[in-house]
Amino acid sequence: MKEELSKLKSTGRAEIARQIAEAREKGDLKENAEYDAAKEAQGHHEAKIAGLESAIMSARVLDAKNIDITKVSILSRVTVTNMATNKVIVYQITSEQEADLKMGKISVTSPIGKGLLGKTIGEIAEITVPNGAIKMRVENISI
Repeated sequence: MKEELSKLKSTGRAEIARQIAEAREKGDLKENAEYDAAKEAQGHHEAKIAGLESAIMSARVLDAKNIDITKVSILSRVTVTNMATNKVIVYQITSEQEADLKMGKISVTSPIGKGLLGKTIGEIAEITVPNGAIKMRVENISI
């Protein structure tokens, strides 16, 4: 997150400033769609910077050695079986900022993440998801 923030503050801001300057050169700002788009992009960019700064300020570093693997918690790697399909899935429970479903990382605030928190090996979690309710059995917990 710190690397992304640094990149946004340096090259990201410079690129948007260049786009604004380029659009400004094209004439009347009242009827300049490129200028309006560049200014809107600048607003989104600054909002992203503010969000990252806030997340970094409130972040805490967890030591993997101190994580209890007798129950599902943040940073746990959980192997579960979908009881309806018998499909085995491995998830890592992460913060919202780190969540990436393609990499098997789900947010602690997602329906599945919330449903698995605190569960132990062998326990069945009944989870309400947008498509209805699913049951997942916790098979393994690791780091």
